[in-house]
Amino acid sequence: MDSKFSPGPGQLIQRMARMSNRWIEPRLQEMGLAVAQVPVFGALQQRGSMSQRELATLLHVEQPTMAQLLNRMERDGLIVRKPDPNDGRSSLISITPRALKRSEAARDVLMEGRQISLQGFTKAEVDTLQQLLQRMVDNMEAELGK
Repeated sequence: MDSKFSPGPGQLIQRMARMSNRWIEPRLQEMGLAVAQVPVFGALQQRGSMSQRELATLLHVEQPTMAQLLNRMERDGLIVRKPDPNDGRSSLISITPRALKRSEAARDVLMEGRQISLQGFTKAEVDTLQQLLQRMVDNMEAELGK
């Protein structure tokens, strides 16, 4: 590597994210899943049924992207949509038992990837890293929210 060039935090974060996805994606594909589906599983498991708009906002995904993702997940039997009793124009999205079973296996893959990437880190270092990354996210969200 050129000693005059040192990648900044943003570049290193992007590189790590790409490598992580390269490691995780084939393992999830074996289960019939995609990386983009995992946050949807997590949100629905933690918070219960949600609207498409709520999911898109929570996961910081554009509405059209979320719509495409949910259409594929519905086609694959991973989610179901039911009319929202409080809003006749909206549907509530829920995870299916089939997806729940797959999401447990996906969580294991994610945890294995996390262990690999954090190999040699102490708990204190991991905590510090998470705090620093969260501060970076908060800074950018504040700037973009102006």
